[in-house]
Amino acid sequence: MMIGLPRRRTRTSMALAATALTASLVLTACGGSSSAKGTDGKLNVVASFYPMEFLAQQIGKDHVSVTDLTAPGVEPHDLELTAKQVASVQKADAIIYLKGLQPTVDQAVDQSSGKARIDATAASPLVDHHLDEGAEQGGQQAKGPAGDPHIWLDPARYAAIAKSVGDGFAKADPSHAEDYKKNTDELLTRLTTLDQDFKNGLKDVKTKTFVTSHAAFGYLADHYGLTQVAINGVDPESEPTPARLAEVQKAAKDNGVTTIFFETLVSPKLADTVAKDLGLKTAVLDPLEGVKDPSKDDYLTVMKQNLANLQAALGAPATTPAATS
Repeated sequence: MMIGLPRRRTRTSMALAATALTASLVLTACGGSSSAKGTDGKLNVVASFYPMEFLAQQIGKDHVSVTDLTAPGVEPHDLELTAKQVASVQKADAIIYLKGLQPTVDQAVDQSSGKARIDATAASPLVDHHLDEGAEQGGQQAKGPAGDPHIWLDPARYAAIAKSVGDGFAKADPSHAEDYKKNTDELLTRLTTLDQDFKNGLKDVKTKTFVTSHAAFGYLADHYGLTQVAINGVDPESEPTPARLAEVQKAAKDNGVTTIFFETLVSPKLADTVAKDLGLKTAVLDPLEGVKDPSKDDYLTVMKQNLANLQAALGAPATTPAATS
């Protein structure tokens, strides 16, 4: 799901058609289009991008072998699968993805015969957050997606997806169902704690409005009573109209905004320009579409840093406790 999808989908569909043909040859050479557990006895899991990979690892632990289709540091909206990746989707025992975010993944899943197809949107339906505001292509207003895909940025919604992953793993690998349930429950406890930390940390802020370069935080804003003002829509590299920039500047002035947020996987130039024009600071608000160094950070650590950055930007009292572990 992205602004400007029609322009990208032509290129994406052509690429997938070619990779699908090659993948079918790869699968034929391997002797089939599906597999039971791998030679190591683990459940063969394919995740479409980092938030899905994190759930697979936390819930599956030693019982799963997880492949992430989106490499660390890569912006997932533009993912185009290789023939090898299409083959891995088709052979997987379980596939975890977010339908609509990555068209090539959706098409590969449709062609697969995996035991478990776990679509995050089935556990947490998407909501329209008007992500097409201010986006423009070829002089015409671009049509936005049917819903905001960034559901993982609301810990409560992410918890619902975690439950569906646990159930999916248990059905695909019944012999370890009890372990999957135990691991799921442990993760849900941590997500509940994270949710409470956000509620406590953001309840007494001076302003409830924040400005971000990418409209990724609509669910987070809704859940915690905040207002997101986005320069761009769902596509972080789209171009805002002059009218949209004027609206953003007015909202920032009217609501005492001190900080313009940018993200880690795309250029901060637009946020820097808006901040400079208004005499404001910039800071990172990470949409967690990927983690550059998974050995140092994960979903929970990045979300806690997001909370700290929001507290600083929104004027949380100095006595507000930091996020707990």
